[in-house]
Amino acid sequence: MDEFTADAFVNREEPLPILTFTGTGPPSPDPESKRSKLKEKLSNSKLKEKLQDGANSRSETGFSLQDRLLTKLLQQVIPTENIEEVLDLPPDKRSSKYIGRPGFSLPLMTNNFRRFNSRIGIIFVFQTRLIRLLTWRNPTHTLSLLAICTFVCLDPYLLAVLPLAAALLFIMVPAYLVRHPAPPPTVTHSQYSLNGPPLAPPRTIKPAAEMSKDFFRNMRDLQNSMDDFSNLHDGVLKIVTPPTNFSNEALSSTVFLFLFVSTCTLFIASHLLPWRLMSLFFCWASIILGHPSVQEFVLDNRESHLRPHERKAQSWLDAWIARDIVLDEPPETREVEIFELQRRKGGRTGEWESWIFSPSPYDPLSPQRIAGERSKGTRFFEDVCAPKGWEWGDKKWILDLGSREWVEERMVQGVEVEIEGERWVTDLLDADHPDEHGSLGQWRRRRWIRM
Repeated sequence: MDEFTADAFVNREEPLPILTFTGTGPPSPDPESKRSKLKEKLSNSKLKEKLQDGANSRSETGFSLQDRLLTKLLQQVIPTENIEEVLDLPPDKRSSKYIGRPGFSLPLMTNNFRRFNSRIGIIFVFQTRLIRLLTWRNPTHTLSLLAICTFVCLDPYLLAVLPLAAALLFIMVPAYLVRHPAPPPTVTHSQYSLNGPPLAPPRTIKPAAEMSKDFFRNMRDLQNSMDDFSNLHDGVLKIVTPPTNFSNEALSSTVFLFLFVSTCTLFIASHLLPWRLMSLFFCWASIILGHPSVQEFVLDNRESHLRPHERKAQSWLDAWIARDIVLDEPPETREVEIFELQRRKGGRTGEWESWIFSPSPYDPLSPQRIAGERSKGTRFFEDVCAPKGWEWGDKKWILDLGSREWVEERMVQGVEVEIEGERWVTDLLDADHPDEHGSLGQWRRRRWIRM
């Protein structure tokens, strides 16, 4: 195995760090959702066509017989049902039939991954140097970055200078120094000469050779970068999703209200804000927080200083949401009453029989009794319906144990009230038939209530 590839951008230093968030882990795959998404995005017959295109277009590029057999096997496995024809969808103009892009091919993807991994080293080199710059590995370099950020924040027009200066310092000057190297220290004439023909060939950027250590270093950093992105993605979703997906409607409504007010305020008064000073403060704060001593100080004092303020702010926000955010008015409630009427037959010793469930108590002085009319209602409890436009809040009827109260509220007279037991309110002696029913009348009732 080769030690390294000359003139290749490869991170040959420490591996890239892996970000870790508390409570995050690899999500469990959902085959049903993956299958549905695949059907929505691409039809099976077109995917089969893409496999054929990829196999045919790459058949002369040197793929092994095993790779081509695997591609043919995948073509046979994929069913020919066309989802677009079933759903009457327009043709997908992104298909390989309309544009000159190869379709999905496992050998092609493998080849592209090898090529990509050989050339991705420059990104990892930049990432490693940026981490070193922001973590104060070399304080003079970080202070230089602070100086550049200060100039750019105070004079934003200098942003146009940065790409040009970067091209000069990081592309042109190193390329010239490669062509015109400094003389070795053994030469007496140590003065660097800018004249004369070039002494070395120009440098060319080459991809890392396969099966070299640089190739596997790139794979290592690519592996860690994928882990970083997955953890960062899950961490951001864990923070952003609960207050924005309206699972807690009060909290999401508060976030929506703050964003709306902030948008309107900035639309009107954004030109009054000191953006340069704010950018300068944010830039300096971000870079200073990367210093190891500052991070250690912040972590040591977080529990004693920051946590109380966080809890206080959280409690204030919860109290404000509970007090001012009203999603729906509480439903209006009303108490519904029904009177169960029973009639006695057979004289003093006669038995009571269920008669009707009526909205009125049908007492001796009621207009219906005086007019000689029968009480109105329904024979069965289950037939009692809620008023029009309302619905029941309780599951069942409740017997009103305060029989004396509703009798006194209605000023019902000529009745006997049970304050215990089944709470019947019975008519007293019937003046028209004193001998038939004894001291009690013909009717009795009790009150049921429901919300």
